Amino acid sequence: MPVFERDSRYPFPREEVFAWHARPGAFTRLTPPGMITEMTPLTNGIQVGSTADVVVSHPLLAGLLPHVPRRGGSGPVGVRWRLAHTELEPGRRFVDEQVRGPFASWRHEHLFADGPAGSTIITDRITYQLPATLPGRLPQALVEMQLDGLFAFRERQLRDDLDLHSRLAGPPRRVLIAGSSGTIGTQLAALLTSGGHHVMRLVRGGVATDAVRWDPARGRLDPDAIAGADVAINLAGAPLAGRFTRSHQRRVLTSRVDATTTLARAVAAARIPALVQASAIGLYGPRRPGELLTEESAAGEGLLADVVTAWEGAAAPAVAAGTRTAWMRTGIVLTESGGSLAPQIPLFSVGVGGRMAPADAWLSWISLDDAVRGFAHVALTEAEGPFNLVAPRPVTQRVFAETLGRVLHRPAAVPTPPLAPRLVLGRAGYDQMIDTDQRVSSARLADSGLWFAQGTLSDALRHALMR
Repeated sequence: MPVFERDSRYPFPREEVFAWHARPGAFTRLTPPGMITEMTPLTNGIQVGSTADVVVSHPLLAGLLPHVPRRGGSGPVGVRWRLAHTELEPGRRFVDEQVRGPFASWRHEHLFADGPAGSTIITDRITYQLPATLPGRLPQALVEMQLDGLFAFRERQLRDDLDLHSRLAGPPRRVLIAGSSGTIGTQLAALLTSGGHHVMRLVRGGVATDAVRWDPARGRLDPDAIAGADVAINLAGAPLAGRFTRSHQRRVLTSRVDATTTLARAVAAARIPALVQASAIGLYGPRRPGELLTEESAAGEGLLADVVTAWEGAAAPAVAAGTRTAWMRTGIVLTESGGSLAPQIPLFSVGVGGRMAPADAWLSWISLDDAVRGFAHVALTEAEGPFNLVAPRPVTQRVFAETLGRVLHRPAAVPTPPLAPRLVLGRAGYDQMIDTDQRVSSARLADSGLWFAQGTLSDALRHALMR
């Protein structure tokens, strides 16, 4: 049977690195959002008998499986895979194996050894067997190519997460998260729990462990249920993605204002010391050519500027109560699992990708993981006030398209006709989300102590796309 093996080194003690793997959230942090989606989380960490169900939306077998969202945008398209942990030697090794899935067999051994100068060497050894329907060397080569990309992603992710935890070392915190099931929220909850912090989730329905029920549309959240939290993080709100009809615009606005008002009032009543509030660079308006936008810049005009102004203002009850409050004005988040990047990948893959706006228009972006680490950094420090959550090096639309083309080894010479995104987003959506020109500074966030792990566009794209 084929064996794939890879060694990676981390400048942290073995006990610390192994403990990270044993905590909730570790599997999520090591799982590329655009490749593998957890349908059910690990039942009991890496303990023997723990299982997880995932959907593989990226090729691990034969050929390239297109990244097409499920109809209605409700979930991934891919192959179901159930894994179970079968062996555990605390501090030294653990093993997971396929229960059912795309391979004839799959066994992944994780080995932890002491490295030089107090470092840790992790050896990932995978023994697998392809289905009988996929004979020959080509399928095996494709599998190992994807595994190379996956474990390069994992190595970067683990090293950067451990580095962040070391920079934010301190007693475990109780963190309340609204919007924990979204793209940023899922990864943020995993980052915090893998760092030893306790996460409480606000949920609208159902019953879950470490969850508190709330109804933001009706302004209902019991302050007693969230008392004792050290910080609240608000990521709740209807997705921006979609055609900008009047009903969509209304839903985007009301969902954000209702959630923020409800949470801010409860935070004030429960005397929670800090609130970290999601926001967006849409505050500055869609077209600000020739300006370097800082947190001191005036709000712009337009739909999103009005939405974000009201959104930020809804945190007033927490501010009035003296709560340390921060607003994270997030830029274009780069992730293959959604946002503006995902729909561009198929176009570039077939050689017809290109810029989506005027060539010299500025685009202020940030990698998903730097965005997640930015929220954690502000939540776990004493930072307050508004922060532009963007990478330190914004780029023009031309540079963005050229860089994405180089990472994918595809041309980027054909501009995307405005008609295509207008059909998807509507004229208003195109005007507010695509035809923008915002050069936004991240200096204040950097000055607060945040280190950007993916500070260049090429690094961010290679990480997001596992290149």
